[in-house]
Amino acid sequence: MTREGNWEVTVCRDGGAFGRLGPEWAALYRRCATATPFQSHSWLHSWWVSYGTPGTLRVVLVRRDGALVAAAPLRLARGPLPVLTHLGGAITDFSDVLVDDACADDAVPVLTGALGRLARTAVIDLREVRAEAAAQRVYACWRGPRRRLPDSVCMELPAASIDDLVARLPSSRAQRARSKLRRLDKLGIEERVVPPAEVPHALRRLLDLHQRQWADRGVTPEHLRPRFAEHLQRAVRSMVESGDAMVTEFRMAGDLVAADLTLMSPLLSGGYLYGADPVLRASKVDVATLLLRNGARESSTSGRATLSLLRGREPYKSHWRPEPVVNQRLLLARRRTAAPLLLLAGYAAGRRRAADRLRDRAWARRLTT
Repeated sequence: MTREGNWEVTVCRDGGAFGRLGPEWAALYRRCATATPFQSHSWLHSWWVSYGTPGTLRVVLVRRDGALVAAAPLRLARGPLPVLTHLGGAITDFSDVLVDDACADDAVPVLTGALGRLARTAVIDLREVRAEAAAQRVYACWRGPRRRLPDSVCMELPAASIDDLVARLPSSRAQRARSKLRRLDKLGIEERVVPPAEVPHALRRLLDLHQRQWADRGVTPEHLRPRFAEHLQRAVRSMVESGDAMVTEFRMAGDLVAADLTLMSPLLSGGYLYGADPVLRASKVDVATLLLRNGARESSTSGRATLSLLRGREPYKSHWRPEPVVNQRLLLARRRTAAPLLLLAGYAAGRRRAADRLRDRAWARRLTT
C-alpha cells in the first residue's frame, strides 16, 4: 500500500478480496463514461473465477479520501517475457481501466504512477483498447517506453431504428433488407426479453442453439467448454439485474428458434453471442436481420450512441455499411523492461503482417473463382 496525502494506492492480489469489491467497483464503473460492459465487476470477477490462475491477480486500486476513484484490473502472465495484461482474456472484446470522470485529471497521474511501479519487472500489455478509453489517458501520461499498435477491427453502426439503418443502404440493398424484414413479420417470430431469474436456463438454451447453428461450420471451441458456460451464467444474471446485459429469446409458432445475448453500457450496446436453430435457414430467415432489428430497437430507445457489432469483419456485418473501428494495443514499460517491450511490439507487428497476407490471398482466391 502507498499513501500520499489523501491518496491511497493498493494492489489486490486475492480473488476473494476482489469479489468483495463489487459495490464500490460498480459505483466507480457508473462514474466512468467510457467504460464498456466488459469492465463491469460482474464480468471481470466471474472471468477470474472461471479462468484466473491463483497468484497472478494484480488489480490496482486508487482511493481518494477513502473513495475508489481509479482501478486497473490486471493479471500477471508469466513466461519468457512476463507481462501484466487485462482481466477478461480472449473472450473480452474491449479492455480498459476505470477512472472517475469527476477527478480524472488528478486520478490518472496517480494510477499511472502505480502502474509504473508494477512495471519494474513486467511489460504492461493492454489489448483491445478503444480510442476513447480511459487507458488512453494513462498512455498519454506515461513517461517510460511505450508503443501503440493496431489490434482487432470492430464494426459499428449508429444507434438508430431499423428503418433508419435500412435508409442508409443503397436502394437495391435496402429493398432486399425490407423484404427480409417483411419475411420476419409474415412468420410471426415473437421476441421475449428474459427476466433475471430465468437467465441461467436461457443461457444454456442459447449455447445449445449456438452449438447446433455452427455444428457443420466449425464452432469456436471455447464456446463449448464448461468454464465458458459457467462464466456466462454467473456474470450475466447480475448484469441483467443492473441493466448491463439483456437476453432475448425468439419463438416461432411457440418453439424457441433463436436467442441473443446483448451487452450494454451508457456508451454502446453490442450483440455478444447468439444461437439460431438451423430450421430458420430452411424457413429462409435472415438471422442477422432478426438480431439487428432487436439490437437497433434497444440501442435507439435507450439513448446510447453506438450499436456495436463487436470484433470481426464477418461478411454479414458489412451488408449494413458499418464503420470499421480499430481497437488499439497499448504497451507500457520502464527503461529496464524496454527490450521486452520492443520484442513484443515486433512480434505483434509480424503476426499482423502475416494475417494481412493471408487475408489478401483469400480475397485473391475469391476474385479468381
